[in-house]
Amino acid sequence: MANVYKMKIAGLERELPLCPINDKIDIAAFIIFGDVELTVAASSALLKRAPEFDVIVTPEAKSIPLAYEMARQSGKPYVVARKSTKLYMRDPISVDVRSITTDRQQKLYLGSDEAGMIASKRVLIVDDVVSTGESLAAVEMLVATAGGTVAGACAILAEGDATKREDIFYLEPLPLFEKD
Repeated sequence: MANVYKMKIAGLERELPLCPINDKIDIAAFIIFGDVELTVAASSALLKRAPEFDVIVTPEAKSIPLAYEMARQSGKPYVVARKSTKLYMRDPISVDVRSITTDRQQKLYLGSDEAGMIASKRVLIVDDVVSTGESLAAVEMLVATAGGTVAGACAILAEGDATKREDIFYLEPLPLFEKD
């Protein structure tokens, strides 16, 4: 396959398609959906490095399989910060976020039931890729608003400048691909 970045993640080899972000930079698209083998392996590897926590929180949507599998392996619950309110959500709280992969302003929401699961708890924030850190910052704000404490934040991959962050742990670095 042309225009791919080959890498090893949690001991597994994968080819990530390169996608243009703009006329100067491409990113390697990491899509965990459907990759059960990688989801299980990455979850195990991240849990080995995780601090003590009571609940997992993840932003919707690509990291949901990872959060589910980490919850299954750890026996701890998980909560999804949603991109829109749902009819079943009572008294939702929200924060603004701008992600590199959506390229527009969004909101993340938690209903009062989900916020209650976080209140007074140690929270592990889980994402598939940390790049700009905008989604991570939004989830941190949601956790604080809900009365939880961030115990740690992790991702399978850290992209670009996120590899220099000391407030997250991740399995592998993911470069940005500058064009000529």
